[in-house]
Amino acid sequence: MSEYLPVRLSHLMRHCSVGAIVRGPEYLMVVKDTREWTDRLKQVAARIIPYVEGVRSALSIGQELREPPIAKQRDDGVVIGTCIPAMRFPTWMHCPNPKCGFMYSEPWRTQAKGAPHCTQCKNKSVLEQMPWALIHQDGHMADVPWHFLLHQNARMPDQKQCRADWKVPYLQFEVDGPARKILSCTRCKVRADFSASARVPFGKTRQQPWVKDSPDGILELAQVLEINDARVHSPQTKSALVIPPESRIRKNTVVSRLYGSSQKRQKLDAARMPLARKSLLKQFASEFRCTVEDIVDAIGEIGKGFPMYGKTTTPGLLLESEYHALLDPIVGVMDDEDFVSKDYSKEFGALAVKMPVKSKSLTINRAVSRLIAVTRLKEVLVLCGFQRLGGKLVPPDIIGKSDWLPAIELYGEGIFFTLDEGVLSKWEREASVIARTADFRRRFEKSGMRTEPEIQISPRFLLLHTLAHALIRQLETEAGYPAASIKERIYCSAGKNPMAGILVYVAVPDVVGSLGGLVELVEPRRFQALLSSVFDHIEWCSFDPVCGEHEGQGPGLLNRAACHACELIPEPSCAYGNVLLDRTFIKGAGRDRMKPFLDFV
Repeated sequence: MSEYLPVRLSHLMRHCSVGAIVRGPEYLMVVKDTREWTDRLKQVAARIIPYVEGVRSALSIGQELREPPIAKQRDDGVVIGTCIPAMRFPTWMHCPNPKCGFMYSEPWRTQAKGAPHCTQCKNKSVLEQMPWALIHQDGHMADVPWHFLLHQNARMPDQKQCRADWKVPYLQFEVDGPARKILSCTRCKVRADFSASARVPFGKTRQQPWVKDSPDGILELAQVLEINDARVHSPQTKSALVIPPESRIRKNTVVSRLYGSSQKRQKLDAARMPLARKSLLKQFASEFRCTVEDIVDAIGEIGKGFPMYGKTTTPGLLLESEYHALLDPIVGVMDDEDFVSKDYSKEFGALAVKMPVKSKSLTINRAVSRLIAVTRLKEVLVLCGFQRLGGKLVPPDIIGKSDWLPAIELYGEGIFFTLDEGVLSKWEREASVIARTADFRRRFEKSGMRTEPEIQISPRFLLLHTLAHALIRQLETEAGYPAASIKERIYCSAGKNPMAGILVYVAVPDVVGSLGGLVELVEPRRFQALLSSVFDHIEWCSFDPVCGEHEGQGPGLLNRAACHACELIPEPSCAYGNVLLDRTFIKGAGRDRMKPFLDFV
């Protein structure tokens, strides 16, 4: 009998993506790879996402981007559409009765009706899945070889000769106290303590629970991990904003519809005879409810390079492209485009005239050079694969031969502002700032951590990142959004083309987008008050002086004056793993002779 579990599209890019173990209504399940995301005719059911050539170029992605298939279950139980396939995993279950503990392999195959129950004890207890899996750093995952794990150190001859049998329950799992777990065999009487961190040879077993092919050769030792361990599955994603010219495409125009139908364009290219081409033009004009001339004009626009018209995004320059798109005014922008912004920089700067001299509000106002409301944006989130135990990246199709990657379109709004370059340049030349940054750089290199996109550890990055986190925490109160729904993008570089910008935004997989709560706060007076509150909260943490004087905390000791009470935000909100944060770069520290950032305005 089929089971269905509702899953959000955004979750399919993260903790419910390919290779993840998901908790269903009755069973734990593992999501199968994209080779099986097909319809009844075995055709790829994922919809192509159009007008993302710039995104693909910026992210160095050669494959097509497709949205995962969507299915709906009617009231009568009939499913319309294509479901994301999954299978029950782990396949081993055990009786929770402490006096029984018998283990079963895939008991649902022999007990077709209802939930599988224990056949060995009087209580007929409903079985529970064993919450452990065998994980290899190359990305492989399999059931724990319970028989081998129990008998590998057997000493008696009859125990060594005991053979595995998956049809009859003979292994028992016993919990002795809060920490001790014991495995035993009722046939040969061998007993052994079970360690939740045991390491055993992976051997010639399956690459993934649903894959029949075995990995080549004998692999290194694999580790037994609890399925809730974060190392079991770590999704790897990339994201980019859709910016002009692709964000300006009107979706229902003739040229857009013709460009989105590769089959129609292929038919036109194949029509060599004038009569056949004329017939196709009339047919398409009838389908699009337009004139033949409109179709001809659309063909001409596509021939000129629609939609990019020769404009390319250099791979590796993703943030630079977005930064300039945020700063450059768009002429004749329409409200239904995918990238709409309004510049409030002049209005924000004009507030300084009415502010008292040497006031903190005036200082903050002069520290900001540009203020822009992004009233509409579209983000494309791409699933590149997953890792286990922080090892090899496994692509969504497992074998790395697919011509497409799963992706979703997210719509929303945001606040973008930049800091004054003159103030930043003067501040980051301070000896105390340089010395503290060098300490962060050494720790980051020692940690071996990698980010996407890659970053250079610099004073301005540490300041911008810390300020962005403080702003997100403040917005949780001011805008009413939970912090987990607000994300950051840090635009940072020095040199000939410096960047010093922060974009905080909300994006959801709904074309309607968000509710406008962020954009309202870009009104100059409200943003002035918002940023003043942010700087005030940075000054003090409820864990000070411990937090403010901390020499290193968090993964790799990559945070200093930053903790859960002041700077850390939910993991989905931070692009850099909640590290590289330090309030001292903003508030200063007398012990290190570091002046507050606002003193340099």
